[in-house]
Amino acid sequence: MIFEYNRGVKFVQLAEYLEKLEKTSSRLEMTRILAELYAQVSPEEGKIVAYLSAGMLGPKYNNPDTGMAEKQALKAVAIAFQAEVEKVTGVFKKEGDLGRAVEVLSESEKSRSGVSVKGVYDKLREMAAVSGGGSQDKKAELLAEIIKELDGRSAKYVTKIVLGKMRTGFSDMTVLDALSWMKTGDKSLREKIERIYNVRADLGEVVRLVCEHGDISKIRVEPEFGTPILVARAERAKSAAEIWERLGVAAAEHKLDGLRIQAHVYKTDGKKEPEIRLFSRGMENVTAMYPDVVDGLRRQVGRNCILDGEMIAVGDNGKYLPFQETVQRKRKYDIMEMLSKVPLKYYTFDVLAVEKKSMLDEPNEDRWKKLTEMVKTGAKISEDVVRLMPRKIVNSEEEIEKFFHEALAEGTEGVVVKKLSGTYQSGSRDFNWIKYKKSYDETGVADTIDAVVMGYDAGQGKRSGFGIGGFLIGVNKGETGRFQTIAKIGTGLTDDEWRELRRRCDLIRLKDKPDEYEVEKQMNCDVWVEPKMVVEIKADEITRSPMHSAGFALRFPRLVSFREMKVEEAATVAEIKRLFDLQKNNQENE
Repeated sequence: MIFEYNRGVKFVQLAEYLEKLEKTSSRLEMTRILAELYAQVSPEEGKIVAYLSAGMLGPKYNNPDTGMAEKQALKAVAIAFQAEVEKVTGVFKKEGDLGRAVEVLSESEKSRSGVSVKGVYDKLREMAAVSGGGSQDKKAELLAEIIKELDGRSAKYVTKIVLGKMRTGFSDMTVLDALSWMKTGDKSLREKIERIYNVRADLGEVVRLVCEHGDISKIRVEPEFGTPILVARAERAKSAAEIWERLGVAAAEHKLDGLRIQAHVYKTDGKKEPEIRLFSRGMENVTAMYPDVVDGLRRQVGRNCILDGEMIAVGDNGKYLPFQETVQRKRKYDIMEMLSKVPLKYYTFDVLAVEKKSMLDEPNEDRWKKLTEMVKTGAKISEDVVRLMPRKIVNSEEEIEKFFHEALAEGTEGVVVKKLSGTYQSGSRDFNWIKYKKSYDETGVADTIDAVVMGYDAGQGKRSGFGIGGFLIGVNKGETGRFQTIAKIGTGLTDDEWRELRRRCDLIRLKDKPDEYEVEKQMNCDVWVEPKMVVEIKADEITRSPMHSAGFALRFPRLVSFREMKVEEAATVAEIKRLFDLQKNNQENE
């Protein structure tokens, strides 16, 4: 017997809930279904359920890859049912989904249903850990063992998890709503639970903590080394005068166009050198991509700490290089070759924890003082990989403006001005930090817009080969979990970008439009996708529009980049309105 039976919640029960989630597109209904599910599990089971129902085996920053493609999965299914691969392939082609094919093949099989959720989870983790010679065959055998022990519906969802093709359609924020609903029957505790998640961005751990405590006000979470903290974000201002009016005497720092990186530096027992973990803004563990930055942190940071900063390429003249240069380093292959071509510098501007002490609630000026004490810089700054973000205390509107123009001359996007007494607002955007960019003092749209891809249309003409000819984007309707449209984009992408967009869309494709999408009839798409992909968009102008549900439209929108961020961090309708007002103000002052 390879599994543990009759202990804890059964996987067949989880599969029932996963099917309910898959069959509804209503966010409110998903919230209720998840609340009911979490009410039935122990805290430790809740942690596992949180991962599995999201199609994962761990938190995003530490999610083991099963390493199995469809070809090997087909082989595993054939082994499980003692069938020819051709027969399995035929059912797969007919159903269009390998998980569904497994369910069809299981209908005539007598299968057990007493396997626990933990039993399946442990087996999947075991499968993910297999490596070396013959690993693919071993993975196929393990998956076959799991499928043989499960009923058809359960085997379907295990197959989807293994292939990374879960389509339950809910976000992390829906889970936080569900935890509140479980406790109170409404979303009144969402804000308190989200504060826990912002500091401990591990959805499974948050579920465990909330399930474990009757009173969530007693939950105390501190920054933990190796677990990312959601980053703080800045609001916008249209002028130095507005910043001065809001903040008064403050700290102005360079606003770099690089890669936001959170660095964890900590020593573990028995090791001389500290462990280093680098996390992207989207909480992906990117440590292996940047060995030069890892080495710099080991040499220049002498304390256990969590740092916030920006990673950027710098030219021989000491000037910051464009984002296109920096982003060349974002790769999983040929890392050392690109390291010599595009060396990076890590400009740190905040410290979130030192040793075991959280710094999140400390004033900005105190956090900066601590940061300057910890980062060792040499006599020649050109030799330093880790650097302090250029910063100046500004005592007037004129000093903000002067620092702003000096920063632009260095190749920055502008400046971020920070309230000296402000705390670190993880996961939030507020006026503790205010960004002032070059484009804000020009006519047109003052900034790029982070928008959510909602769907796409089939391609025509040349783009028929890509299978995509235009895509619909939207923004968050406040904190409602709904999305409203602002543009349908059909030009401005390279052939490679069209192909990449189609590839990403196919990973999150849906049968029907989700209920949380508010779309006017003329903006309907051929294919809808889950709200999981964020793109950075530049436009010439924002106009009022009755055709888009946000009430605004982008004129001449074009893709700048694919963003590593959660959809909850994408722009809101209120931000679009603010950009519209900034644009209007600039045009009136021409």
